[in-house]
Amino acid sequence: MVSNDQAAWWQFRGHAVHGLCAGDDPAQNPQVKERPALLLVHGFGASTDHWRHNIPVLAQTHEVHAVDLLGFGRSAKPAALSYGGALWRDQLVAYVQERIGRPTVIAGNSLGGFAALAAGAALGDQAAGVVLLNAAGPFSDEQTASPGGWGAIARRTIGSALLKSPVLQRLLFENLRRPATIRRTLRQVYIDKTNVDDWLVESIRRPSLDPGAFGVFRTVFDIPRGQPLDELFAHLQAPLLLLWGIRDPWINAAGRRSSFQRHAPENTTEVVLDAGHCPHDEVPDQVNRALLDWLAARVGENTLDLQPAR
Repeated sequence: MVSNDQAAWWQFRGHAVHGLCAGDDPAQNPQVKERPALLLVHGFGASTDHWRHNIPVLAQTHEVHAVDLLGFGRSAKPAALSYGGALWRDQLVAYVQERIGRPTVIAGNSLGGFAALAAGAALGDQAAGVVLLNAAGPFSDEQTASPGGWGAIARRTIGSALLKSPVLQRLLFENLRRPATIRRTLRQVYIDKTNVDDWLVESIRRPSLDPGAFGVFRTVFDIPRGQPLDELFAHLQAPLLLLWGIRDPWINAAGRRSSFQRHAPENTTEVVLDAGHCPHDEVPDQVNRALLDWLAARVGENTLDLQPAR
């Protein structure tokens, strides 16, 4: 786990953002500064806590950051914000420029994958790479199809019961943040249920108790679809790694993979894992190894130099 003393608060557009930074002291290990930093971005309803099995391992060889998107986790949940890809893209771009200050590999899961790609495209040569783990978001040729992206993922979690009535929305929200409901939802999207534990359930429940959480819940299903993924790929200068939990029941991962293969830049690397929607938490050892291997190949270092101590 990541200790509380590694937490770092930051202000974005006047709102408090929770982040984490972990890694060796560059004075003790100068090679850390010679490698790109890593920024990890959670998915819908999650937080920095969801990287619990990745940060301690990756931080043995890299400077690792994780951040709670506005509206989620420990970050602020103001009612006046227009939540969506543009906001989260700008938040990540600012974090890289203001908090990290050097080329960064941005990795994101689900909703966080879309935000990571958008930020990576916007950062230009400040992005050292982008890693997508079962990323959400539409392609241009899907714009006239049924609604997709993170809104569809969220709606699929609760069926079509989200109605316009604030009373019904409140009842639905109260049910969704019950520990039993959170656990049941997680068990739907983890193929191996081992890591669906009390700690994970509580890490998702706790932010839902914040005063602004219900307001975010009411707006998040109407989030704009955002810029199409193929347009973002066209602007991406950095190397791309696609990590697939191929048995993801939420996004039809096999079908999504085919769409990504049609549109992703040349020389994109793909790794397919026998996992669900959150492979970084379900099979963290495999994700950590795949990410470190890709980093080693991308920066031309010996793979053994980037393997964490046992």
